[in-house]
Amino acid sequence: MERGPAVFAAAVFLLYGTALLAWTGACARRGAPVAEGVRPSLAFPVALLGAAASLALGAWCLAHL
Repeated sequence: MERGPAVFAAAVFLLYGTALLAWTGACARRGAPVAEGVRPSLAFPVALLGAAASLALGAWCLAHL
C-alpha cells in the first residue's frame, strides 16, 4: 500500500473507532440508547464490535506501511 493513502486510511479508521467507543461509553454511562429504535441489548455489542473492527483496521494499515 502506498504511504500517503495508508496513513490517511489509518487515521480515518482510528478516528472513527475512537469516536464510536466514546459515544457508546457515554450512552452506556447515561443509560441512553446507543441507536434509536434498536434494543440496547443488541445495539451496545454491535457498536463495540464496529469500534473494535475499525481500530483493528487502523492498526493494520499503520502496521503495513
